[in-house]
Amino acid sequence: MYRVLLLGAQGQVGWELQRSRPASVELCALGRRDLDILDAAQVREMAESFRPDAIINAAAYTAVDRAESESALAYAVNRDGAAHCSLAARACGARLIHLSTDFVFAGTQATPYSPDAPPAPLGVYGASKAEGERQVQATLGDTALILRTAWVYSAHGSNFVKTMLRLLAERDVLRVVGDQIGTPTWAAGLARAIWSTLDHPGFTGIQHWTDAGVASWYDFAVAIQEEAVAAGRL
Repeated sequence: MYRVLLLGAQGQVGWELQRSRPASVELCALGRRDLDILDAAQVREMAESFRPDAIINAAAYTAVDRAESESALAYAVNRDGAAHCSLAARACGARLIHLSTDFVFAGTQATPYSPDAPPAPLGVYGASKAEGERQVQATLGDTALILRTAWVYSAHGSNFVKTMLRLLAERDVLRVVGDQIGTPTWAAGLARAIWSTLDHPGFTGIQHWTDAGVASWYDFAVAIQEEAVAAGRL
């Protein structure tokens, strides 16, 4: 039986982690209404009280565009929150699984980035997440697992799929950019991958995990429309 403390329970990945919790896991799932990740003492007290085998930090500030005008908040959650989780994990001897993002890269190369590629974020969101990674590594070294992913979507929360479904129902014509390429990743599959790492304590350091294949936002929108029509949603 694993005892797991999940932070960011209200987000897309946090929601899917709760839905797919293995029978071998005793889960304490906390959202921002339950625990303030900006309060280092509160995070540590919770960890020391629950005594988890692992802490999953799925809490993040993810409003990419708004981060440019809310940089202090983005850094507080993504950098300082990661630091607080790292310190709490070290204090109670727990393994930390920290979720990060492809936005730590500039996205200018035509081939996939390797985990050891140097971060070069273009905006506040990516920079704040890159700083969060550095905080984790500074405290825990390679004993922590930093898992980068990309273009996450699910049936829960705000994401591109739900936005497109709403707009497709409201408008006759949509304009979607076709020059940004990525890997849409289903949060449910990502959650299963995260749970599988509990049985592999040697799976540490910085790793990348997304669904297979590539698509532009335009390609993704077309696929969403086709699936929605086939399902009778449009």
